[in-house]
Amino acid sequence: MIPRYSRPEMVAIWSPETRFRIWFEIEAHACDALAELGVIPKEAAKTIWDKGGAAVFDVDKIDAIEREVKHDVIAFLTHLAEFVGPDARFIHQGMTSSDVLDTCLAVQMARASDLLIADIDALLAALKRRAFEHKMTPTIGRSHGIHAEPVTFGLKLAEAYAEFSRARERLVFARREIATCAISGAVGTFANIDPRVEEHVAKAMGLAVEPVSTQVIPRDRHAMFFATLGVVASSIERLAIEVRHLQRSEVLEAEEYFSEGQKGSSAMPHKRNPVLTENLTGLARMVRAYALPAMENVALWHERDISHSSVERMIGPDATVTLDFALARLTGVVDKLLVYPENMQKNLDRLGGLVHSQRVLLALTQKGVSREDAYRLVQRNAMPVWRGQGDFLTLLKADPDVSKALSPRELEEKFDLGYHLKHVNTIFRRVFGEA
Repeated sequence: MIPRYSRPEMVAIWSPETRFRIWFEIEAHACDALAELGVIPKEAAKTIWDKGGAAVFDVDKIDAIEREVKHDVIAFLTHLAEFVGPDARFIHQGMTSSDVLDTCLAVQMARASDLLIADIDALLAALKRRAFEHKMTPTIGRSHGIHAEPVTFGLKLAEAYAEFSRARERLVFARREIATCAISGAVGTFANIDPRVEEHVAKAMGLAVEPVSTQVIPRDRHAMFFATLGVVASSIERLAIEVRHLQRSEVLEAEEYFSEGQKGSSAMPHKRNPVLTENLTGLARMVRAYALPAMENVALWHERDISHSSVERMIGPDATVTLDFALARLTGVVDKLLVYPENMQKNLDRLGGLVHSQRVLLALTQKGVSREDAYRLVQRNAMPVWRGQGDFLTLLKADPDVSKALSPRELEEKFDLGYHLKHVNTIFRRVFGEA
């Protein structure tokens, strides 16, 4: 997590100040429940809220205490006691450190998820607007990077919209799975704390109860969360690479917005490079990289060890902050993307009509020509065009074997661009619910 690729709202979720405030709320809510159960005095629970709630925790002081005691939660509780006074002895009754740490992490990841879902919503809005703008803008579809058949630029964006709609659904599910609370004490048996305390804290913090924990919340939940972030990042890279390819000089069907005063190269003043989408490709690699250590965290020893702890201190903030930045950057790219329909048409025409070869192939088979012979006839006329030696339709009309099956008029009908685009509205209705 570095400032260059960070946005303040997401960074704040992972700040020490936020973390300690969440720790306090977990402890204070637990005290409320303990007071209702008669385990601690109600006056003590009120004092804890009043004094702890008004406290401004000194991060440097907590860190100094931790350097001595070598335990982060104890360091915090020691500092909290300075504000609360004698009633601090009722804090953390029957709890273990992981109750605080894991529940806090769940809150942070849930809040981070909310921001990421909002990010995807903004991206979806931009994709939808641009998709409808270019719904019927014809362009060449490519397979293996080679001209295949016509599509529209709007369909390319509709594909991305559908993909990020799925990403949103996955993220909503991952948020629900990760938002769990464990206040079950050492090794998770509730030996020294009533399960009703856990239920109270979970409700107060907007979490679900972990059905059965050890001393920690099972890390398969976390693994799925970070894997989901990795899949979202992969979708970001897919769209970013599409833009990068379309911006190549010999293609130039679309390109990133180039602002006034922007410079593309320290050596070549003419350059307009796809720097934003290249950056997104790199950021996507990083977010995906965090999924593997999250999966390796699943296999902890017995009821717990802390091999997961150091990993999560890094991947929690880094993965969410990076993905938040990447989604916002991609939204900006889509929103300001420069689109060049005239270059799309130029590229469509570049291969002299070869993009209609399948229609000719099918027409020949429908006239009684075997598929093998039809393929041979079409390919025989296509290869000279590929080498720049003629126009596809002209060559087909001049081929006596083709003419036996298809009249010139029938051949011309197969070169109608609209045929390839006749179901665009149907696809848009499937994706957007409207055409």
